[in-house]
Amino acid sequence: MNALTAALKEELNVEMISLGGLQVPESVVVSWGIMLFLVIVSILLTRNLKVDHISRRQAILELVVTMIDNFFTGLLGEQGRRYVPYLMTVALYIACANLIGVFGIKPPTKDLNVTAALALMSICLIEYSGIHARGGKGFLKSLTAPTPIMTPMNILEIAIRPTSLCMRLFGNVLGAFVIMELIKLVVPVFVPAIFSLYFDLFDGLIQTYVFVFLTSLFMKESIGGEE
Repeated sequence: MNALTAALKEELNVEMISLGGLQVPESVVVSWGIMLFLVIVSILLTRNLKVDHISRRQAILELVVTMIDNFFTGLLGEQGRRYVPYLMTVALYIACANLIGVFGIKPPTKDLNVTAALALMSICLIEYSGIHARGGKGFLKSLTAPTPIMTPMNILEIAIRPTSLCMRLFGNVLGAFVIMELIKLVVPVFVPAIFSLYFDLFDGLIQTYVFVFLTSLFMKESIGGEE
């Protein structure tokens, strides 16, 4: 267990990288790399788009984007369509951040600061969507639903949501690491390799889905208003 404790402390430790005399967290540098990768891939995939006689690449891209757009629009409704690009972007970032562990790079989502920032951005958009859909008065009125006595609980819920999103993502990613370390202590080398592939690929994508799905549900609830 001493080995597990040491490994866990090392995993939770945020390494600092010196860039031009500035000490920048490793998770931030890796995030910059992921964003650069996504920008380059986006440019390559969307260049030379056509209306007629489209390429196979464009057809596949349009199919994937349409499927994702329909999924989120089905959850949020037409009022929430404007927020789909954000949800897609966050999903791509979290997926890349979780999958990057396959290449031996520490995922940024193992840094609590990163997951907290993602949760705060999402909760700000969730509350903004409610204000935009209902108006300022409608949003304040929703805080007193179903009765004014519930106002403190409704306000507390606003603070609980980002905490839930943050800890769910961080806890699951870190939990996968703990499980892997325990497996390494009791089974041969090739078995941990198989489980590592599962946690880095399948579980990483599942956590991406859970994060954006919960964000969408919270947003739908905020947009809902008085039916």
